[in-house]
Amino acid sequence: MPLDTSTYHLAHLRLDGRRWNELRRLHAQISTQPSADGSSYLEMGNTKVLCAVSGPAEVKGQGRREGAERDNAVVNVEVTIAGFAGVERKRRGRGDRRINEIQSVIASAMSTTLFLNLYPHSTISLNIHVLSLDGSLRAACLNAATLALIDSGISMKDYVCACTSGLSPPAPSHFTTGSDTQDPLLDLNNVEEQELPFLTVGTLGDGDRVVVLNMESRVQGGKLEGMLVTGVDGCRRIRGFLDGVVRERGAKVVAEGGGG
Repeated sequence: MPLDTSTYHLAHLRLDGRRWNELRRLHAQISTQPSADGSSYLEMGNTKVLCAVSGPAEVKGQGRREGAERDNAVVNVEVTIAGFAGVERKRRGRGDRRINEIQSVIASAMSTTLFLNLYPHSTISLNIHVLSLDGSLRAACLNAATLALIDSGISMKDYVCACTSGLSPPAPSHFTTGSDTQDPLLDLNNVEEQELPFLTVGTLGDGDRVVVLNMESRVQGGKLEGMLVTGVDGCRRIRGFLDGVVRERGAKVVAEGGGG
């Protein structure tokens, strides 16, 4: 279904009623799966993700590595998208190119924040299940993985937070005034991702250090800076939300322990 952009330049409101710099509703929980070493559940709008962490587990047999590689743990990521997650009832196999790319991005990003040298000869496994898909898939998976790893107690430097940023459609000719009419958009949904250029950016902590930057669209070089700044600002706000979830869970655990 094509994206109806005819009214954006009248009220500067997107189809879901958000302004250009507004995040969708965020909801998250940690310790959702008692059998896992760490787990989380995250919603970014209508994108819903479960993540479970197992490990660090010792590598045995043929999986053992030799040389310098044995001094660091290895991060393995498996992403599963439910057949009912999107509009198209489509099952994605293990060889799906998009899933493999997402798994590689998450493993690389988490390797930048985890102290892998503390867990030699071991493997850290992340199993991510996508229950509902409405845009910002990579970002949601990264944020859910961060919460699950924090819940597992594995040593890490800081939060890895991710968000998408896109570019609004150009204004119709009768709206143009000679100035730039394309605005950066924050946290795109699925319909917007289908029609507009966008990127996924992930940052480490609340600073500007970018550890993930993925873009499959073509835009003018001058537009990219605005998209990146908007995405980094969104990551900073998401970090504040994730930190609140962790602190709330920590306060609950302390209260329950104190009451026992």
